[in-house]
Amino acid sequence: MFDTYWRFAERRQAVYEARVAGAPQPWTEDAVLSQYRFTNCFRAADRVSQYLIREVSYRGEQRWDEVFFRSMLFKLFNKISTWELLESSLGEVPSWSGYDFQVYDRVLSKEFSTGGRLYSAAYITPPPALGEERKHANHLRLLEMMMETGAPKEVAEASTLREAYEVLLGYPAIGPFLAYQYVIDLNYAESMGFDEMDFVVPGPGARDGIRKCFGPAAHGIEEEVIRYMADSQEHHFERLELQPVRLGGSRRLQLIDCQNLFCEVDKYARVVHPDVAGISGRSRIKQSYRVDPAPLKTWFPPKWGLNGEEGARSSAAELVYA
Repeated sequence: MFDTYWRFAERRQAVYEARVAGAPQPWTEDAVLSQYRFTNCFRAADRVSQYLIREVSYRGEQRWDEVFFRSMLFKLFNKISTWELLESSLGEVPSWSGYDFQVYDRVLSKEFSTGGRLYSAAYITPPPALGEERKHANHLRLLEMMMETGAPKEVAEASTLREAYEVLLGYPAIGPFLAYQYVIDLNYAESMGFDEMDFVVPGPGARDGIRKCFGPAAHGIEEEVIRYMADSQEHHFERLELQPVRLGGSRRLQLIDCQNLFCEVDKYARVVHPDVAGISGRSRIKQSYRVDPAPLKTWFPPKWGLNGEEGARSSAAELVYA
């Protein structure tokens, strides 16, 4: 099961690289990878993260409070169509300087009343009790609270990723796992430069995967286990004669990526190692893979140095004309 973690990572990354290169199918001989949906090895390469980076973080006013507002607004719903609904209804990129609760609430309420889905199924923020009837309205109030009580400034002044995370953790309905996911999203922006190797918060899926790879003895030391995986990745890829997994040819798996891989390996093992027990007891993979015929375009935070000259020029143009 431990070796499956590394083999899965190599195979999943090979699928991603084949898609980026525009190679024809089949992208893998692994029947499970072909049949079911799994996220990428690198969190920043996934569709929603790519949209956040390209269309939210680096598009629009680059003043930090505006980047913070846009990023958190997007992530509270975590759904591309909800962001695009707001943008088209407002006629501009959502901004804190132009924010009006009544306008935003009216747009979202209308969509909800006609049966539209406002939220992604991935790590939904529980609705805080902030005086509104509907969940989305309470989330708007939560974002207002964050902006008005100085969350952007506190995050910007944090000396480590963990300190920035603790700022978010202090707000209603944002627990440890969500606070960690949100601070990783904010850290994609140009204004934040924390190391993704600073620390990690294991989510429920990762704990399941860790249990399957290490057994009950890993209980309580999941963060240390994830760090071990990140620190020792070259050794294990070499030991198993696998191609090291790299983003853009150079970026190693970070703590957030190793955490996510445990979630995906937990799912993968339900078919490949059905006899290996996790914590949740789940025995099947819910989401089947559906081919997206659109070319896979990638663009990462320019500070990572992965976009090349063309990507750097695109970034500069977007910031000048945003």
